[in-house]
Amino acid sequence: MRKLSLTLAFTALLAVVSFAQKKFLIEADKAFDAKEYFKAVDLYKSAYTAEKKADKKARILFRTAESYRHINQIKEAESYYSKAIKAKYPDPISYFYIGEIKKEQKLYNEAITEYENYKKEVPSDPMVEARIKSCELAQKWVDAPTRHKVENMSLFNSKDADFSPSFADKKSNKLMFTSTREGTTGASKDESTGWSHSDLFETTLDKNGKWSTPVPIGLPINTEVNEGAAVVSKKGDMIIFSRVLEIKGKKERPNLYMSAKAGAGWGEPKLISFCVDSINFAHPTLSADGNTMYFASNMGGTLGHADIWMSHYNKKAKDWDMPVNLGSIVNTAGQEMYPYVTADGKFLYFSSDTHLGMGGLDIFKVELDKDGKPKGQIENLKYPLNSAADDFGIMLEGTKERGYLSSNREGGKGGDDIWSFVLPPLVFNVSGTVKNAEDKTPVANCPVILKGSDGTLVQSKSDASGSFTMALKPEVTYDIYTQTDKSVTTKTAPMGFLASEDHGNFTTVGLQESQNFEKAFELTPVKDEIKLPSILFETAKWDVRPQFQDSLNFLYNVLIKNPTITIELSAHTDSRGSTKSNDDLSQKRAQSCVDYLISKGIPKERMTAKGWGERKLKIQDAQVTKEKTKEGKEALHAINRRVVFKILSWDYVDPTKPKVEIPAYHPPVKGEEDSEKLETVTPEGK
Repeated sequence: MRKLSLTLAFTALLAVVSFAQKKFLIEADKAFDAKEYFKAVDLYKSAYTAEKKADKKARILFRTAESYRHINQIKEAESYYSKAIKAKYPDPISYFYIGEIKKEQKLYNEAITEYENYKKEVPSDPMVEARIKSCELAQKWVDAPTRHKVENMSLFNSKDADFSPSFADKKSNKLMFTSTREGTTGASKDESTGWSHSDLFETTLDKNGKWSTPVPIGLPINTEVNEGAAVVSKKGDMIIFSRVLEIKGKKERPNLYMSAKAGAGWGEPKLISFCVDSINFAHPTLSADGNTMYFASNMGGTLGHADIWMSHYNKKAKDWDMPVNLGSIVNTAGQEMYPYVTADGKFLYFSSDTHLGMGGLDIFKVELDKDGKPKGQIENLKYPLNSAADDFGIMLEGTKERGYLSSNREGGKGGDDIWSFVLPPLVFNVSGTVKNAEDKTPVANCPVILKGSDGTLVQSKSDASGSFTMALKPEVTYDIYTQTDKSVTTKTAPMGFLASEDHGNFTTVGLQESQNFEKAFELTPVKDEIKLPSILFETAKWDVRPQFQDSLNFLYNVLIKNPTITIELSAHTDSRGSTKSNDDLSQKRAQSCVDYLISKGIPKERMTAKGWGERKLKIQDAQVTKEKTKEGKEALHAINRRVVFKILSWDYVDPTKPKVEIPAYHPPVKGEEDSEKLETVTPEGK
């Protein structure tokens, strides 16, 4: 009797366990099908413990992994996908999703391995090749990031989800965003995510540039259900947002609601007419004029799981027209969501999990035509605007290269966070020194001319230490050189300086990083007379032989680089021959040099030819007589046979060339962009 009682009790216990086991699984599947993934996780774990059959246990492991993936707990999801594979769950999609998770962790090589495993099982799936290509591109983008700087808005982010920012006023001083933080209207948890129900919050920028503590915008917009992804018209008179109703425990699909401004708050929201409960409508954004709305939906005609659609406001009907799908330039077989249109209406930004990207959702950009439809190629914003995680909900401050985006990337405070981004300006400068070529002492007050391929022509002057610095523009090639006049003198060079023969050449074209170029100039001090390199004439002849034209080209360059000087070009002979013949010969030689320079384009008014004959000997006859050898004597005579020049004036102006006004350079200062004064100088005439 005791045995029978025990047998009956054990049988009853098995029946209870079997019933509980079935109940757990039924409830888990019910929660999963209702997209209550947070709730489903625990139910599947309970069902797994009770389940005995291997094939059913494998299915439960896979469903647990799926639930974790949907609530974005990717490490747990990866673990359960791996368990499902070991348990021989028949669907190879687990390999694909592990690849997705590895990709979200920036483990691109490991992700490729998992995608290849999936490809072996399902070679016909075109998605896997795109994922492998995405991993290869992602690594390149991480290795060569754009110049954008991305920072977490830790001042107002919370440990919960904060996402989808948008400006709520004309001056961009009020930021509205979606959050599941403490203080939301709904008291219960969302069974899909495990978070509080989401509400719309606002934060305001004060005069010190600090964002205030976010506050909920309140009724009638915020309710006990999920509100999110809102946009306020530029006029501030209308808000459009998404809301997910929950009726008798049943969660409806997200729909779009519109509300008009009512005093300091908003009027009662109204469902936008084309929305229906059986279809998802979310993530609204507006064109600057408020007449075109873009949003995400899976309505009939969607190419994938979710597409970007547009609708025009019909002013006569005072209603929105039936939406139009943006087409295959933007939309794919996957999900395209979170559209945003720039203030000038030229570009659409959106997020996609299917176009070639770095992780889960990536942000893309595409140009819009005059009708607000996409044209041309889409562009991935690359790293660091995109990351291995989900990146979405971008917005810009007007047409500036700065704004905010949403991401659950590493370094955040909670699940999804709001991040600021900015594209710092490329800063290019040229700096250098001007020094005396002989004693290396600094030369102050020397004009330094900067000439750009874009027409830039400005001059700076060296300071007391001989230093100068000038800002440069991106995508311009520059020439930099010096000019001098009679005012540029030093204690060791009281007669002044010739401009440096050296020019600096550099370019900012194609540079993607800020850079400082350096250029050092050395100026030749002016003497009573400046000797030219050797010019030898045949005996009793005065024509300049070709092999000595390079010596005169030296003087030509001096005249070109010092366009305001006039000179006396002097020729000297040795003491042999009569005074008259030497005078005549030296004059002809000096004139021959001047004629050569005239033939090269130097105005004759800038040069005076002077033959000094034997009147200014460097080596006297007595010294020549002392020399023992014929070669030595000839060498001393050669010293006397020289061609030199000296500066007569510094203020020549070529009457055939127009004067050019070169703005004096001033360092760029905010608010003084147009404060440059013009200073009239004569450029070197390149």
